[in-house]
Amino acid sequence: MTRPAHQHGLSLIELLIGVAIGLFIAVAGSTLLVGHLRENRALLLEARLTQDLRTAADLITRDLRRAGYWGHAGGTGANPYADLSPSTVAAATVSLRYSMDATENDAVDSNEQFGFRLRNGAIELQLGAGNWQSLTDANLFTVTAFSVTPEVQDLSLAAFCPSACAAGSSQCPPHQQVRSLAVVLTATLVGDPRVTRSVRSNVHIRSDAVVGSCTL
Repeated sequence: MTRPAHQHGLSLIELLIGVAIGLFIAVAGSTLLVGHLRENRALLLEARLTQDLRTAADLITRDLRRAGYWGHAGGTGANPYADLSPSTVAAATVSLRYSMDATENDAVDSNEQFGFRLRNGAIELQLGAGNWQSLTDANLFTVTAFSVTPEVQDLSLAAFCPSACAAGSSQCPPHQQVRSLAVVLTATLVGDPRVTRSVRSNVHIRSDAVVGSCTL
C-alpha cells in the first residue's frame, strides 16, 4: 500500500511576497481613487467659481445696458442721465445713471445713481447715492481683478444737417457715439487659491450719445 503524499502549506517567504503584492495593489488602487476624487473636486470647484463669476457679470452687464436711459429721449435738451464713467480708458470702478421715474422729471434723483467697484476682494454694487452693497461673497471667493473697458464707435451725422457746417466748427456736424463696454472679472476660491477663473462679458449700451449739433 502506497502512503499518501504529504500536503505542504505556504512558506513564510511566499506569504510575505503575497502580502507585499496585495499591499502594492491596494496602495495603487487607493492612489488612483484619491487622484480621481481630487480631480472631481477640482472640477466642481472650478465650475462653481465660473458660475458665480458669470452670475455677477450678468448682473453688471444688465445694469450697464440701461446706462443713460431717459424718459424724454425723443425731446429736446441734454440728457441728464448721460454721464458714464469710464468713458475713454479701462477702470476698476464704473458709475452710471438711468431714469426710474414713472413720470419723467428730467432730474437725476438719489435713487437713480448706480455703480460697481472692486473693494476688499469683492464686487460692490451702488444702489442710490452713497449706498454700496456687496454683490459677491468674499467668504467664498476673492475677486482679484475687475476692469471695465469702454469702446466707442463715432458716426458722423452730417448727412442729416439741412445745411453745410461752418469751416473749423467743433460742434458741427454732430456725431453719434455707439458705446459698448467690455467687463472682465477674475477671482480665486478662498478654500483653494489654486482654483482661478476669469469671465468676460461685452455689453452694448442702448442709449447712444449724440455730441454736437447742426448749424442753425
